[in-house]
Amino acid sequence: MSQLSSHLEDYLAMRRALGFKLGKESRLLRDLAAFAEAAGASTVTTDLAVAWAILPRNASPVWAAQRLSMVRGFARYLQAFDPAAQIPPAGLLPARTRRVTPYIYSDAEIAALMTAARQLRNPLKAATFETLIGLLSVTGLFSRGQFRHAWLCLSSGWSAS
Repeated sequence: MSQLSSHLEDYLAMRRALGFKLGKESRLLRDLAAFAEAAGASTVTTDLAVAWAILPRNASPVWAAQRLSMVRGFARYLQAFDPAAQIPPAGLLPARTRRVTPYIYSDAEIAALMTAARQLRNPLKAATFETLIGLLSVTGLFSRGQFRHAWLCLSSGWSAS
C-alpha cells in the first residue's frame, strides 16, 4: 500500500468516525489513489485531481465538479501530513445545475383536483384525497409531479396507493 493510499484510508476512517457513511466517496477516492499510483504520483496535485475528475471523458460537467469536490476535502486533510499536496481551488471545474422553474397552481386547478377527489367511489378515499390535496396546497408542499400524479389517479379511477 502506497503512502497516499495509507493516508486515504486514515482519512476515510476519520470521516466514518465522525458519522459519515462515505459509500460513493470512499470508492471514488480509492479510484483516485489508484489513478495517482498509475501515474507515478506520490501526492495529490491540482493537475492530477483535474485529470482524474474529468474521467470518463463523456461525463457531465456536474459529475466532474462533484468528483473534484471530493478530492478537495481529501487534499485538505492530506496537506497536514504532506506539504507538497495541493488543494484544487473551488470553482476550477464550474458546473451549473439547472433547476426547474416552480409552478404555482391556480385556485381553479386546486379546486378542480379537489372536485375530482370528491367523485371517488369510496367515501373514505374521497375525503382523504380531498383533505390531503387541500392541506398540501395551503402549505405549499404540493409539487408539480404530485399534482400530475394525483390528477392522473383521480381522472382515471386509479388508486394512488
